[in-house]
Amino acid sequence: MEDLLKYEHELNKKGITLIAGVDEVGRGPLYGPVVTAAVILPVDYELTGLTDSKKLSPKKRDIFYEIIKRDAISISIGVKSPEVIDEVNIYEATKLAMYEAIDNLSIKPEHVLIDAMKLDLKIPSTSIIKGDAKSLSIAAASVIAKVTRDRMLDEVAKVHPEYGFEHHKGYPTKAHIDAILKYGIIDGYRKTFEPIKSIINGSEINERSKKRKGTRRSAKQKV
Repeated sequence: MEDLLKYEHELNKKGITLIAGVDEVGRGPLYGPVVTAAVILPVDYELTGLTDSKKLSPKKRDIFYEIIKRDAISISIGVKSPEVIDEVNIYEATKLAMYEAIDNLSIKPEHVLIDAMKLDLKIPSTSIIKGDAKSLSIAAASVIAKVTRDRMLDEVAKVHPEYGFEHHKGYPTKAHIDAILKYGIIDGYRKTFEPIKSIINGSEINERSKKRKGTRRSAKQKV
């Protein structure tokens, strides 16, 4: 726990107590928004086992989510849609979502700890590579963002069960790509991402069709 509070304690020694951790989830999926969270925890806050949300089981994430929601001084979410992602690119959309999360905090932080990204803020900030595994504040933001986005995709899964969003959360798994090729593109896909872009213009479908025909020819030749 001491290691995860290293950055926070260094700031505490300077009299800085309102520290916001910021992280994002959803830069890689083909479907859905990018979601960010900003979390201000109490000074010397402890939550044993909290770390990067990707290293936690869904059950653990849900438990930590509720504890953080209960204990945090302030929590805010930033969301940028697939349309915004397609318009400005995923990197810029992530930054916009982070700005939104920070701006929407009910209490203005004195310092911001950010996972990897560099932001142009009026508030002093520190960008930390793999920050969600090095800072408790960022780890808390990681859990809030992850659970928030996962629950969004679970709701989409209820409307479009054939795509299996509850399993892959919009990431490009084989099962997800197969579902797209079978059922088509629905609202919410990032049209500038591959293979969505190629599927929309038909090149991906044509390529797969050629491969299937080639397989059938090879099978006939063997017979």
